[in-house]
Amino acid sequence: MAAFDLALARLRSGTEDLLTTEPINQLARAAGLAFRNTPLTPGNTLRLFVQQVAHGNVACTAVRHLAGESFTDSAWCQARQRLPLELITQVQRTIVDAARRELDGAGDLGAEPYRWHGHRLHVVDGTSDSMPDTPELRAHYDVPAGCRPGLGFPTSHLVMLMDHKSGLLIDCRDAELTASDLSQTPPLHAHLRPGDVLLGDVAYAGWAHLALLLQANLHAVMPMHHRRIVNFAPGRAHVHPHQGKAAKRVGKPRGRVLQALGPDDQLVEYTKPREQPAWLSAERWAKLPDTITVREIRRTIKRHGFRPMTVCIVTTLLDPVAYPAAELIELRLTRWMIETNIRHLKITLGMDVLKCKTLSGIRKERWVFILVYNLLRIVMLRAAQAQGVNVNRLSFADTLAWLRHGAIRELPTLLVNPLRPGRLEPRVIKRQKKEFPYMTAPRAKLKAQLREKHCDTA
Repeated sequence: MAAFDLALARLRSGTEDLLTTEPINQLARAAGLAFRNTPLTPGNTLRLFVQQVAHGNVACTAVRHLAGESFTDSAWCQARQRLPLELITQVQRTIVDAARRELDGAGDLGAEPYRWHGHRLHVVDGTSDSMPDTPELRAHYDVPAGCRPGLGFPTSHLVMLMDHKSGLLIDCRDAELTASDLSQTPPLHAHLRPGDVLLGDVAYAGWAHLALLLQANLHAVMPMHHRRIVNFAPGRAHVHPHQGKAAKRVGKPRGRVLQALGPDDQLVEYTKPREQPAWLSAERWAKLPDTITVREIRRTIKRHGFRPMTVCIVTTLLDPVAYPAAELIELRLTRWMIETNIRHLKITLGMDVLKCKTLSGIRKERWVFILVYNLLRIVMLRAAQAQGVNVNRLSFADTLAWLRHGAIRELPTLLVNPLRPGRLEPRVIKRQKKEFPYMTAPRAKLKAQLREKHCDTA
């Protein structure tokens, strides 16, 4: 515990002093939470919760050994239940905001500037996590389609907003498994400021989402939506999406070209569709404009060891001088970094399978994982500045090892992953798994079959 506390203490330099016990207790008192002065005050509980997750989300029976205290497993579980979710999210939000202010002041992330053409970059993406099969969790989140009755685990649908340059996780929205990414995205816009740029995959490139971003004075760089017909032919015609026979509109672009900015680079006017998206309220839909102006760009990317790839994007950054097409395409390709960061969170830290058995417990556990992830990113950001390298080249696993054993040294010199351009690896498992069949029937039924078989052999 002393080593872990020392690691947290070294993180406080330049950020809000919220990683010690008393400031967290003060926040709990301000929220109206009454508690006694025991080893499991809200401050100690949150610190131990962070340590429990950072050490691999160990069992609750192991927490008293991590703490060096004599409380019981039941006392620890009750302390976690009393810990308000709002307290965890407040600590997480304050630490992230302080780290981003620090980045704005420093102006760089090691070898790269923090801002891109003066804009803060954000990226949004969807993912999921699994949890124990309890009636409460199954009723709230549901199980994946195709599972037989009595089988499968409740799985949540998550939408995450990250600071693209630093990798800090700003917010996470959870919903039932069948929810769409866009249904959880508009509330995330509240974390953005006018002029911020949002990256996303094809699901976020629809007309309604682009119009919402423009209405909030935000910008987007997205891959072209798969249903959008794009044509860069000079002087090409277009069809109005609401006029004429439907048969005559098939295969023809709906957007009206306003100006050609260069080869495969044009300003286009998109008309508001007739169909209101299911994820958007009628009130917000009615306030959106009848048309929006966007920029369409297409380029062919050639990379060593790969076949040429054609990339087509849509963006609200319209100035071809301030935002060259090549730089916008390169920015679009960096969106993949959120996939790597989500893998760090879910696989390296272990958030892909949560352990709590109640809805409130699952949400607390998930947010503590996010808090630990952001603490690790802050360590990586400071190490990147000290080592003069891109923060994304630093080893996340090495950073986690330092946090677990933080008394070894001051700010660590983290392992720098080698540059491997053109790397191509097969997605296969090298080590063979145990030769047990998958569970294809409820446990009670399988146990009954075992008892029946045992009785027959006896």
